[in-house]
Amino acid sequence: MQVSSQLIQDAVNAFASLPGIGKKSALRLVLYLVKQPTDKTENFTNALVNMRQRIKICRRCNNISDNDLCSICSDMRRDQVTVMVVESIRDVMAIEETQQYKGVYHVLGGVISPIEGIGPNDIQVMSLIERVKSGEVKEIIMAISPTIEGETTIFYLSRQLQIYPVTISTLARGISFGSELEYADETTLGRSIAQRVPYKTGDE
Repeated sequence: MQVSSQLIQDAVNAFASLPGIGKKSALRLVLYLVKQPTDKTENFTNALVNMRQRIKICRRCNNISDNDLCSICSDMRRDQVTVMVVESIRDVMAIEETQQYKGVYHVLGGVISPIEGIGPNDIQVMSLIERVKSGEVKEIIMAISPTIEGETTIFYLSRQLQIYPVTISTLARGISFGSELEYADETTLGRSIAQRVPYKTGDE
């Protein structure tokens, strides 16, 4: 795609580097911004720069945050003794949309996948164990996508945590095997949380 301005071309290339945006969509967005008042475009770009420079990772749960503790962890109205373990930040957002869960989270940042060379040390396993060791956690809800990698991760975490006095449960099977959590509809996901079941490792 050729345009008469290198400045426009550079902006198109920048937008097109984002996932899900092709060159035509990128050009449409750039031409829209060109037509906007300068201050509106500056507000848009400043928001992106500020986000990238100032965004933090919550020191407790690994969620995105404006501060050292995210707004969920710092909210004393939440059930601080119930921790939902999820694969990604997008899963937190999907679960929050259901308005069915009032506890806190722990974001693993991935799942165990030997094929891809991802082991327990490559995700936030130890920080979860440390939270449980502190004695402040009473229930762990494994809200990880029911894929082979997800099931492997749930099994590994459960084995690591079974020596501690904490209840381990999983989402009810409203979500079919092989599905990704973030794409489940709100009703199904909310029902799966409310009807969660105890997790058994097989040696119980």
